[in-house]
Amino acid sequence: MPGRPYTVLSCATSMDGYLDDASEERLVLSNDADLDRVDALRASCDAILVGSGTVRRDNPRLLVRDPARVALRTGSGQSPTPLKVTVTACGDLDPEARFFATGDCDKLVYCASAAFVATRRRLGSAATVVDAGTEVDMGRVGQDLDDRGVARLLVEGGGTVLTQFLVDDLADELQLVVAPIFVGDSRARRFVGDGTFPWHPRRRAKLAEVRTVGDVALLRYALSARFAGAELVAS
Repeated sequence: MPGRPYTVLSCATSMDGYLDDASEERLVLSNDADLDRVDALRASCDAILVGSGTVRRDNPRLLVRDPARVALRTGSGQSPTPLKVTVTACGDLDPEARFFATGDCDKLVYCASAAFVATRRRLGSAATVVDAGTEVDMGRVGQDLDDRGVARLLVEGGGTVLTQFLVDDLADELQLVVAPIFVGDSRARRFVGDGTFPWHPRRRAKLAEVRTVGDVALLRYALSARFAGAELVAS
């Protein structure tokens, strides 16, 4: 599909499909080997996108950590860490959050028109704020990223953003890690919310690969024709 980057969705869930539990502390679902795999995946991409809720709740750095991977990126003229991207309807973002304050890379914020001026004033030089229209549309975000030279986009969540990309059929592959635990609490955040998804009993997604990474299972799904020939980024 021309006009948007090759888009990889990446997330980890419990066996019963939760991204987190309902406590104030973040639930760790991955292991060291899988975190290294994700680091390699990040290093292979031009941009990493998360929702503003993830920025507020998890305060992620979203950095490439391995020095050898950083060296490969900088040696080829890239920034040490991919462009960091978030999307917001209300613009309630802290310029001191680690998303903005860490990483020698550009930061982009796609913001709904109603909050654009206030968000640009609040963030100042911490990020470039883009007016994304009345409602932030992921297709339009993808087109703008494509125009900015982003060829490969990694989407790391959270659940609202993952749901939007999947419902709008804007993803080329899904790398889903399943941790060997149950959460069992309906107050917790699930992998996706309600929606009309392109994959259903009459159109099943293609399971392209299954492998273990330590004590978690990595399921890799092909979600578009553009998946053909794409290589799995291994740690």
